[in-house]
Amino acid sequence: MSNLVQKFQEYSEWRTGVASALRRYQTWASASKLSDVASEQRIGRALARLTDDKLSIAFVAEFSRGKSELINAIFFADYGQRILPSAAGRTTMCPTELLYDASFPSCIRLLPIETRAESQSTSDYKGAHHVWTVLPLDISSTDGMLEAFKQVSLTKWVPVEEAKRYGLYDEDDPDAALAVDVLGRVEISQWRHAIVNFPHPLLKEGLVIIDTPGLNAIGTEPELTLNLIPNAHAVLFILAADTGVTKSDIDVWRHHIGSGAGRMVVLNKIDSMWDELRSPFEVEQQISRQVSSVAQTLGLAEAQVYPVSAQKGLVGKINGEPDLLRKSRLPALENALSRELIPAKRDIIRSQLIGDIHDLTVTKQALMSAHIRSVVEQLLELKSLRGKNTSIISHMMKRIDIEKKEFDESLLKLQGTRMVFARLSAGVFTTLGMGLLKEEIRKTRETMEGSMFTAGFRHAVKEFFDKAQENLMLSGQKTDEISEMMTIMYRKFSTEHGLALSTPMAFSLDKYRNEIKVIETAYHRQFGTVTLVKTSQVVLMQKFFDSIASRVKQSFLQANRDVDAWLKVVMAPLEEQIRAHKSQLKQRTDSIERVHVAIDSLEEKIQSVEMLQNELTAQRNTLVALETDLRNALGSESYAGTEFNSHRNVANYSVPI
Repeated sequence: MSNLVQKFQEYSEWRTGVASALRRYQTWASASKLSDVASEQRIGRALARLTDDKLSIAFVAEFSRGKSELINAIFFADYGQRILPSAAGRTTMCPTELLYDASFPSCIRLLPIETRAESQSTSDYKGAHHVWTVLPLDISSTDGMLEAFKQVSLTKWVPVEEAKRYGLYDEDDPDAALAVDVLGRVEISQWRHAIVNFPHPLLKEGLVIIDTPGLNAIGTEPELTLNLIPNAHAVLFILAADTGVTKSDIDVWRHHIGSGAGRMVVLNKIDSMWDELRSPFEVEQQISRQVSSVAQTLGLAEAQVYPVSAQKGLVGKINGEPDLLRKSRLPALENALSRELIPAKRDIIRSQLIGDIHDLTVTKQALMSAHIRSVVEQLLELKSLRGKNTSIISHMMKRIDIEKKEFDESLLKLQGTRMVFARLSAGVFTTLGMGLLKEEIRKTRETMEGSMFTAGFRHAVKEFFDKAQENLMLSGQKTDEISEMMTIMYRKFSTEHGLALSTPMAFSLDKYRNEIKVIETAYHRQFGTVTLVKTSQVVLMQKFFDSIASRVKQSFLQANRDVDAWLKVVMAPLEEQIRAHKSQLKQRTDSIERVHVAIDSLEEKIQSVEMLQNELTAQRNTLVALETDLRNALGSESYAGTEFNSHRNVANYSVPI
């Protein structure tokens, strides 16, 4: 087992442990009647984050760099042979995602290339199951799997005009004519996109492998440029030791990949430098010189370039030859991936979970504190009645009645707040609505279709992005007003009535504004230097806008869902404590009334409330233990400087006997 596989399995076990601790917390809170809509949403969001968590690795290279062989060597050597087709020339003709989705059988889903003539992006088609060609995948037969994988590399010959319509033929490219046969046809991929779904252990744990079809596709397939590569947690940029860095390599590195977290360069095929006529020292020097040259050209440190032989590494693993495997240097690359990729991914998930769980535990501790404080106050009142006459008891009843009236007055004011809340909530969706966005997309497409000049294209797209940002900003102002109003209301009830309320759940649309900014940057990077719109580029720019529109729609759709969910729960903690406080006032009134009617029942009532206090204390201890369980599952080292240990700030109420 490679270090990468081991670390990924450990990461999967970590996620499972956190999810189990969270479910235990959820089950206990629900059984103890400490659950509410807001906390259930937080737990649901955290569990979904753990369940749906994916770790994607994109392999990017020009053809014949050994990209598919490297994927075979790192992930599929246990099958005893190549799973992905790997041979001289092109073996991957369309973007391919290898993943596992339990809702589908083992299969290869293929999106026909003809869909490029439509306005929908690849992402749009992922929900349209009828459009895809589905091939069964017999996972019990490695030969059968290999044969099925070959479907991804199928091509076909089409007329030049058809290839232009798909944005796959650039008549202004001086080399394009060389690809046309005597019948006026060009060879294109038969498929636009492939999704391979099979239960490989790593894929079942959430790994997604993205195999790209060569550098030329980076510039013509919007799904790669705008989605798959930018969102990958790691991008392995593969070069060949015998060719070094080509001009197209440099362009893709600078414009689509770039240095940064999770970006690594693999110098493959170092076995081409193994020469029996040279000493091992001379071979090592030659490899080192090539690494230095690549690092200098790409502006990297030499330590970020990993020389390997994927083919020899695969052979070494399959044949059980540790010396050959070591010589291939594949383990060094795997160790780097496990060392840099997986811990970074876990830290991201952990930091997101800490925020959710901290808010959750603070709310639960506040609610528990309110319950305990109410019981303590009730106990103090009852014990103060020992030896008192009926007039004093009547006075206490009047005092509770005054407190109840004051609370009811606050509830009347809260009704006014609810009306403002409803108005502001409606205002959020006025500028965030999907209907408005779809209209903006339609107008932009019409403007682009009616313009044959670069300035017209750019202006239309710029206006689209500006309008999207403006609408998000206006909706964000409304959510900020709601947050401010709820903060004031929370503070009012905490100050005037002693409710143990923390600040309301925070919310911001900044995440979506940043997403839109990233999409806009990718578009400008692709077409920012275009000075004259050529016929072939018109089609390509429109294809990219279709993908942009799809990405923006996804962002707005998720923003709508998040806003709707937040609006449903932002008042939930306040309303939960209001209900609890009303119930507690009634209990105090009932207790004193019973004592007023029958003074002999006082000691019996005190004993009953003391038992309730003991039960609540035991509940609080269980709550603290469950929080500790959660903290340990997440990893205690991640809590330095945090306020996760909310129970430390909870008062330990006690009543003298």
